[in-house]
Amino acid sequence: MTWQDTDEIAWALAEEYPDLDPMEVSLSEIRKMVLQLDDFEDDPNGSSTAILEAIQAAWQEGIQ
Repeated sequence: MTWQDTDEIAWALAEEYPDLDPMEVSLSEIRKMVLQLDDFEDDPNGSSTAILEAIQAAWQEGIQ
């Protein structure tokens, strides 16, 4: 996965952290969580606020 795979990352986070409300998780914490995913293989510094917000939104949509 790369930073551009926002939907795939969101699903992975939902599976890894099923009890978390994504809207209660800070963007910096989401970044850390993404970097810990086994399948994530991108530049750790390649994220942006827009990418992290897209991941957060997709994660929220995925659990509804």
